[in-house]
Amino acid sequence: MTDRHDPYDPYQQPQIIGYDEYGQPVYQQQGQQQYDPYAQQPQQPQQDGQSQQGYGYDPYAGTQQQYDPYAAQQAQQAQQAQQAQQAQQAQQAQPTQQGYGYDGGYGAYGYDTGRQPAVDDSTQQWNAPQAPAAPAAAPPPPFPEQRSEPEPPADASLPGQRRADRDYRTEQFSFIEEPDEDSEDVIDWLKFTESRSERREEARRRGHNRMVALIVVVALVVVGGAGYLWFAGKIPGVSGKDEQNAAATGPQKRDVIVVHLHNTKKGGTSTALLVDNVTTGQGTTVLLPNSLAVAADDGSTTTLGKSVDDDGSTGTREAIDTLLGTSISGTWRLDTPYLENLVELVGNIEVDTDTAVPDSKKGAAPLVNKGEAQTLSGPMAVAYATYQGADEPEAKQLMRFGQVMRSVLRKLSEDPKAATVTIQTLAQILDPSLPEQDLGASLAKLAGHAKVGDYETELLPVQSDGTLTDAATESVVKDVLGGKVKAPDQDAAVRVGIKNATGDTKGTENARVQLVNGGYSFVDSGKADTAASSEVVYGAAEDKAKAVEVAKTLGLPESAVKKGKPAANADVSVALGQDYKIAEPTS
Repeated sequence: MTDRHDPYDPYQQPQIIGYDEYGQPVYQQQGQQQYDPYAQQPQQPQQDGQSQQGYGYDPYAGTQQQYDPYAAQQAQQAQQAQQAQQAQQAQQAQPTQQGYGYDGGYGAYGYDTGRQPAVDDSTQQWNAPQAPAAPAAAPPPPFPEQRSEPEPPADASLPGQRRADRDYRTEQFSFIEEPDEDSEDVIDWLKFTESRSERREEARRRGHNRMVALIVVVALVVVGGAGYLWFAGKIPGVSGKDEQNAAATGPQKRDVIVVHLHNTKKGGTSTALLVDNVTTGQGTTVLLPNSLAVAADDGSTTTLGKSVDDDGSTGTREAIDTLLGTSISGTWRLDTPYLENLVELVGNIEVDTDTAVPDSKKGAAPLVNKGEAQTLSGPMAVAYATYQGADEPEAKQLMRFGQVMRSVLRKLSEDPKAATVTIQTLAQILDPSLPEQDLGASLAKLAGHAKVGDYETELLPVQSDGTLTDAATESVVKDVLGGKVKAPDQDAAVRVGIKNATGDTKGTENARVQLVNGGYSFVDSGKADTAASSEVVYGAAEDKAKAVEVAKTLGLPESAVKKGKPAANADVSVALGQDYKIAEPTS
C-alpha cells in the first residue's frame, strides 16, 4: 500500500508521544508500536518479524529498534499503514481519552493518568499534548475496565520495584543522586561533630597537663623551701649547721686570709681571719685579740699586737700559722682611710650598733647612734669599727670591727671580676702574698655566703697570759679553722704544745728554747695545775715516733709517751710536771 500524503523523509524528526515518570519527553521510535495497557488489543499477526511492544517508548527499556533511513520504501509504507490502523482501533475503543503513552510510575499499582483524544495530521503522525512537568498531587481513580493482560503483582517487600521480566541494564539508567552517608551535608556534619569531640578531648588533655604541671611546681616549691629552711637551720628542732658539719666528715678545704686594720689616727691594729670553708659553704670571721701569745722570729714569745708592729705581715702570718695550725694564703693590710673608701664604694652599710659613738667635737651629736639597722657612711663605719669605751675590754671593739666587715661583704658583689674592680679602685698597696685578683676572688666568695646568711663571727678567747684555753682550741681552732684536720707538710716542723704544770714559770721558757733548738715549732698552751710527772701525748699512730723524739729532746723518759688526744693546734702535746728538770741560767 502506498500513502501519498506521507512521503518518505529520511530526516523526519521523532514524534513526542508522552512523558516518563521523571517529566522527560518520550519520542516515538521508527517502527515502534504504541501500546495502551487499558485498550483492547486486537489479534493481529506479526509483521516483518517485529514483536508488538507495550507501554510505547520507555527510556529504560531494553533493546530498541533503530530507524534505518536507507531501508526500502516498501517497508516504510507498510509500517505507516500499520500505525494508522492501530491508531484507529485505539480511537474506536476509547473515543474520549488518549493515554499519555508512558507509565507514570503508578501502573504497577493500578493507577492511570487518563487519556486525551488523538489528533490526526496530514503526515499520519501522532502528537501527544504537552503534559505537566510533574504528576498531579492526587492521582485519579483507576479505570474500571479490566486489563486484557494483567501484570504480575509487584513484590510487597520492594514497592515500586520494576518487574523482573524486563530486560534492564545499569548502563541504561541515569540515577538521581540521593542523600546518603557520603553526601556533602552528612560529611560536613560528621566533620563538625568530630572536630567538636577533638576540641573537647584536647581541652581535657590541656587541663590535665596544666594540673600536673601545677602540682609539680607546688611540690618543687615546698621541697625547695623546706630544704632551704633545713640548710639554714631555721626549722625548729633541726640544726642545719650541725647536720651540715656532720655530713662534711673527713678533710675539709678552707681558704684563709688575715686582715690587719691599722688605725692611722689613734694607732693600734685589729686582726681578723676571713675563713671560707669550701667544703661546707660557710664563711666566718675569726677575731684575734692583740694579747694572743705567738712566737716571734727568734723563737721567743710575743703578743699578736707587737708582732704586727715588729715582725710585719710575713712574720705575723707564720706565727699565727704555727699557733693555730692553719694555712693562711695571704695578708690584707687595710688602713682606716681605705676602709672608709671601701664603705663608700659599696654604697654605705647597715649595722645593728650596740653603742653610740660620740663625735670628736665637744657638744656635737653622736657620730653613730645606737640601734638596729643603722646606716653608716664611710667615716661613721670607721669610727664604729675602731671605737672602744674607757671601761670596755678589747673584745668589744673587735666585735664591732667584725660587724663592719660582715656588712661590707654583704654589700660587695659576688662576681669575682666586679669585686676585683672594687679592690683596684681603692688603689691601696697590697702585700705581695695577696694580689688584687686573688683578694677580689676571695672576697667575692665570702660575699656570697654573707648574702644568704651563711656567715658567722667568732671571737678567739684567750687567757690572761695570752694562751689558748681548751674550749677555744676545740671550738674555734679545730671546728672553724681546722687546725688538726690538715696534715702538715713532710718538711714542716712538728708542732709541740707545751703546758706548764711544774709550778715554776721558768719551765715554759726553758722548754721553748730546747724545742726551737731541736727544730720543732713551739706552741704555748698555757699553764695547768701542778703535776708530779710529765706526759707526752700523741694522736695518730704515725706520730708515736715524733712523740718519742720530743720526749728525748726535753729530757723526759720514754715511758711518759702515751696515746691520747693532743691539743687541736699541735701535733704533740706535752704537760711538764715536777719531774722536768729546768736548766739553771749560766753566768
